[in-house]
Amino acid sequence: MIASLLIANRGEIACRVIRTARRLGIRTVAVYSDADAKALHVREADEAVHIGPSPARESYLVGEKIIAAAKQTGAEAIHPGYGFLSENAEFAQAVMDAGLVWVGPNPKSITVMGLKDAAKKLMAEAGVPVTPGYLGEDQDPARLKAEAGAIGWPVLIKAVAGGGGKGMRRVNAADEFEEMLLSCKREAASSFGDDRVLIEKYIERPRHIEVQVFGDSHGNVVHLFERDCSLQRRHQKVIEEAPAPGMDEATREAVCAAAVQAAKAVDYVGAGTIEFIADASEGLRADRIWFMEMNTRLQVEHPVTEEITGVDLVEWQLRVASGERLPKRQEELEINGWAMEARLYAEDPSKGFLPSTGRLEHFRLPSEARIETGVIEGAEVSPFYDPMIAKIVVRAGSRDEVIDLLARACEHVEVAPVRTNAAFLGRCLHSADFRAGRVTTSFIDAHLTELTQIEHSDAALLAAISWRLEEFVALEFDCRDVWEPRPGGLFGFRLNAQPAPARLSFERDGEPHVALVRPPKTDAYWSISADGREDFEFEGNLPTTYGPEAAPPFEGPIRVFSKGRSEVFEFGDRHSGGGAHAAGDGAIISPMPGKIIALEVAAGEAVTKGQKLLTLEAMKMEHSLVAPFDGVVAELNAQAGAQVSEGALLARIEKATD
Repeated sequence: MIASLLIANRGEIACRVIRTARRLGIRTVAVYSDADAKALHVREADEAVHIGPSPARESYLVGEKIIAAAKQTGAEAIHPGYGFLSENAEFAQAVMDAGLVWVGPNPKSITVMGLKDAAKKLMAEAGVPVTPGYLGEDQDPARLKAEAGAIGWPVLIKAVAGGGGKGMRRVNAADEFEEMLLSCKREAASSFGDDRVLIEKYIERPRHIEVQVFGDSHGNVVHLFERDCSLQRRHQKVIEEAPAPGMDEATREAVCAAAVQAAKAVDYVGAGTIEFIADASEGLRADRIWFMEMNTRLQVEHPVTEEITGVDLVEWQLRVASGERLPKRQEELEINGWAMEARLYAEDPSKGFLPSTGRLEHFRLPSEARIETGVIEGAEVSPFYDPMIAKIVVRAGSRDEVIDLLARACEHVEVAPVRTNAAFLGRCLHSADFRAGRVTTSFIDAHLTELTQIEHSDAALLAAISWRLEEFVALEFDCRDVWEPRPGGLFGFRLNAQPAPARLSFERDGEPHVALVRPPKTDAYWSISADGREDFEFEGNLPTTYGPEAAPPFEGPIRVFSKGRSEVFEFGDRHSGGGAHAAGDGAIISPMPGKIIALEVAAGEAVTKGQKLLTLEAMKMEHSLVAPFDGVVAELNAQAGAQVSEGALLARIEKATD
């Protein structure tokens, strides 16, 4: 067994690898950039080495620095995690050439399967079904457009060297092709240093089915069954589960056999995932499931496979890298229960999923779930890396049970002031279509409005008001406990008395409101008139509330967590001062630090609501900023290629006059 291990990664995957290595008695070495100097993976490892500035291209993507760190610390092996250099064949070869153990497949397998066009050709030769498309070397835009037209719209443009949902664009018609091709090639060049693309037929009702495979250096290859990763946004997985809903045994056997066949075709060693695209228009059928690509590394979603098989995949990686045979034969592996994982991102779904950065002043995750994270309370969410801050994983006996468990876990997420997608995840899980298994990769886009709308909770309002008035309420669903106000409360009444309502002005997430609050009409009810509603009532347990610890009347904001959301209440007549820009005045503000990579308008130009104004590259993704209404570009401070800071005024749109 390997005695010492350097993890060439950061965040939750570094912590995940460290946990298993520690259990196996393996000494661990972390690497870190300037931004990660105080990160959790640095604290958890036995030793840590600084490898450079915060940008990944100057630290985590510099293979020479990582190998030097391994040599410096006497590490015997390097585990790449996922992302960064995990699928870089040249780095894998350099690790081996340095006399170190590479915890991953051989470089040849990475090379062959890393280029999507070459991989598809090889799979077709090996008898694995592949999707129809263009895999040619001619990258002339006119040729690509002609091939796309011949395949038939819609098509999918994919970076040849792509992965992780990057370098991928759907094109619905010929007039969109040039713009989408340019955007795809630009993102591919930035992410992978290779702007070549291939064209595939876009499946109208696609489901993303993938199979976990594992090989050893003794010629053994097994599968650990399938996962369904169809719930995606911009080709990034959001919720994953195992096994796949609607997969019968015959189809499972055919798909898993094809995955093993694919792995054997490249003499695969280590953990890998064969990804398939399924046409779900007639359910899951073996003859309508095609090879899409192979990820030659451990997947982000590997915990769901671990949960249903009882296997520690990281341990298997370390044992296989040490020269051991696979710990189990195919006939010893079986599915036990159902598992599901939700990816918790630092982003704001109500603002187009813009990444949210800053300090995690409050960070509490549900205790009833398996949590994989690389951050703790007080940590910084940096703009330099992927915005995923945790994975929430649950297991149960049935799919319905696991959905309920995961939905509750997402609703118990408490993160502030950084925004997260926890409430969005909860809505996805509560969707009737998701529960019924009627999900394709376009599900989120089709239901975007209902999934991202802000729902102000009655319970959150009551919790904030009760905190503000320094009243204590014992509320139980069975109504056995009586309501009793603290002495000296603002209402100044006794039980069964009927005082006048209290009038409170407040801001809820910056928006002004007024509430009339009456004490309970019964032992378990509050009566509130607010937000245009008359005397709505709430019964149940109050959400978690945090406010200033001071004698009444309280000063400062009150934060309430309810159903995965964080809401801030400020009572009194305080309003935001002048000088701040808001979307309503036409100000186009940079939502985060980044680089302007495309400018679509000029000063004085007329624009329409929703028209793209510019493209900002940040946190490894492109973000389009659009016009909030019809108008004219009255001010333009942006320049293509310029770096901008969070909060910078990039442009200002004046409303069109009638």
